[in-house]
Amino acid sequence: MLDQTVFLVVDDADSMRKINSNQLSRLGARQILLANNGLEALSILNSRPVDVIVSDWNMPVMTGLELLLQVRSDKRTAHLPFMMITAECEREQITRLIDSGVSSILIKPYNPQNLAQQLEQAMRHRPKYQALPVQPVAVPAPVPAASKRRPTLLAVDDMPENLSLIAGLFKPDYRVRLAQDGQTALGICTSSTPPDLILLDVMMPNMDGFELAEQLRSHPQASQIPLIFVTAMNDPQALQRGLELGAVDFVHKPMDMRLLKLRVGNLLRHVERHQQVQAECNELLMQARLREEVEQITRHDLKAPLSGVLGIARGMLDGGNLLPGQKRMLRLLEDNALQAMNLINLSAALYRIETGKFELQPVAVDLATMLTSMIEALRVTYQAKALVIELCLPDCVEAPAAPAWADPMLCYSLLSNLLKNACEAAPQGSRVRVQMVEGEAIGIRMENQPAVPADFRPRFFEKYSSHGKQGGSGLGTYSARQLAKAQGGDLELHVDEQQDLTCLLLGLPSVGAEVTIGCS
Repeated sequence: MLDQTVFLVVDDADSMRKINSNQLSRLGARQILLANNGLEALSILNSRPVDVIVSDWNMPVMTGLELLLQVRSDKRTAHLPFMMITAECEREQITRLIDSGVSSILIKPYNPQNLAQQLEQAMRHRPKYQALPVQPVAVPAPVPAASKRRPTLLAVDDMPENLSLIAGLFKPDYRVRLAQDGQTALGICTSSTPPDLILLDVMMPNMDGFELAEQLRSHPQASQIPLIFVTAMNDPQALQRGLELGAVDFVHKPMDMRLLKLRVGNLLRHVERHQQVQAECNELLMQARLREEVEQITRHDLKAPLSGVLGIARGMLDGGNLLPGQKRMLRLLEDNALQAMNLINLSAALYRIETGKFELQPVAVDLATMLTSMIEALRVTYQAKALVIELCLPDCVEAPAAPAWADPMLCYSLLSNLLKNACEAAPQGSRVRVQMVEGEAIGIRMENQPAVPADFRPRFFEKYSSHGKQGGSGLGTYSARQLAKAQGGDLELHVDEQQDLTCLLLGLPSVGAEVTIGCS
């Protein structure tokens, strides 16, 4: 119920705040809060309950995108529907909004129907805190060009012969509606099916074209409809008044029908392009929602069979009466199933980290034991490459290694990712060296050949950035760094050109200490 929903409208332009508030009121909203920019909006969010945010993008002090990122990174507000209003049409900018968690996008200029549609979409989308099975939304097939909606042209003139002339000229290409007076035209423009363009005569009885234009511009349902004045007047003051009322063109009587058709066609192509941009935004959002839902279904549905595989493998290993080769194969099966389960858990964890919903619940984690187990398995896996995988633990072997204060599952994913990448990148017969150092923080240094190429180093930790690995997702080092930072640590890249070495330095907090990391 919109009358019980609290809206926060954010825009630096007073006129746009009023227009959006009026349109929301017409849709049934009764509780509307106003903010001049993103910073003021955050102050309101900290002091008042809000259900939906409607924000412009380009604002001083704090932009709409910056506000969106702040909202999504705060646990108290991350779930709020957020509709962004923008004139930006570049695909890269729209994709950036989607990646930042926008609920819907409304392209300027717009009318109340557009606002209502995007508001409904925004209120249907609320970021989820956990992956649950949901019904996928089908992405509609592209509409064939022949069945696309034809633009609607409204001609307003008190002379029936002029209306007949315009109707005959434009009916082959457009839907044409006719009105002989301003009051009839006003009713059409403020209806549920307004026209896409108005051809408006100036000199009419009762309500002339200028008066009609004033009423249209003050009405939220019709304020964005482009109009062309048709007039026999050549007075510069009349021309200025028409432009002030928002006319996009003037056509002088007697009309040159060929030029009129070209002008209308050019303007309606612009209108159609705007509609296409809005449709593309809607489709990109729908695909993002679908991708998110498919990932949730996949994570949920894969866990059950993988748990079954792990259970069967462990049951057979515990049952005994197996030949050495069978035990080895079952352990490999168990290890691969664990890796697959780890990837599923990692995907869910990364989603929570990127959307600001991850809450670290650290415990003491024995990284030395974890590394020892992983490296033993990797020696078997990469024995065909004749790699020397060396593990150097702290000198004090009698006492247990100082535990990290971290999340066990994230540590396993992080270390597994880095070790696997190092072994895959290392040349045949080379060495992969892992050194663990204790102190105020747990430091782990991983070295392998070759050195990361100079041109790729700035992008080494970027998402979807991959080098020299066919079919690589480009998520390995990106996810590793995200997992380290989510646990209060960090991951750094250093390169030794002389020895042709890549060096990764991982730092994680030890129990009761803050992380510090450096390269020796």
